This record gives sequence, C-alpha cells and structure tokens, in this order.
Amino acid sequence: MTLKEGQRVKLAADTRLTDWAAMTQESPAAPGGVAGSLLLAAGIEGTVERVVAHEHQSQEAREYERLASLLEAFGRDMPAGSRRQLEEQIASLEPEWTAYQEQRQRVTVRVRFDLGLILDDAHEDAFTPA
Repeated sequence: MTLKEGQRVKLAADTRLTDWAAMTQESPAAPGGVAGSLLLAAGIEGTVERVVAHEHQSQEAREYERLASLLEAFGRDMPAGSRRQLEEQIASLEPEWTAYQEQRQRVTVRVRFDLGLILDDAHEDAFTPA
C-alpha cells in the first residue's frame, strides 16, 4: 500500500509508544528511566502529513548496477578477457542485487491524529485507509 499526503487513515492495530527521559533537576525520574508509555487504540483516525521513502541499496548492489551498465554499454567492444572478467564480477555480485530487488522499499509516514497527537516515522503498514 502506498499512502499519500492528505490521505485519511486509521491505525491498524493497538500501538504502544514508550519514551525514555533524561535525568534533570526538575525530573525525579531515574537516569535513563521510562518516562511513560502511551497506548494508541486501533481504529483512531488521522491525516497523513508526510510520506518518506527510504532507499536501502547496499554498496554491492550499487556496484552490480554500475558494472552491468558498463557491460551493456561497452561489452561488445571489450577484449574477450576483460569482458569475461567483468561478467565474473557481475555474477559474484548477483546475490546482493537479487536481495536488493526482492526487498520492499521501506516507507514511513507522519500522521496527525484527529485527537491532536502526531505519530512520526511510523511504518506505512501500521495504517489502513479510512
């Protein structure tokens, strides 16, 4: 599912949010202790304010892409030995490229709930269209 800015959504499942508090003179909480948690009930509605697609391409996948492009563009004009070496390099990087192609692009959203809370950097799968 791809969410869009301005789209109305509902939280798909009960979600517990926990935050850690730093020790200050004003706060009697223990250093690094839990400040508290908030439970958001499934079904609360809000509006998508921001959608961010995160690209997770490894260095090996980028290298595969670069070498494959090089082979496609100049392979027919390369000496046989150089072309064979390039093909071997590409073949050795193919598992990384396949893994990259199979992984789903991670998308996070910022949602402003009708009750005034804002949930930022939440995975898009946490929501359903309202």
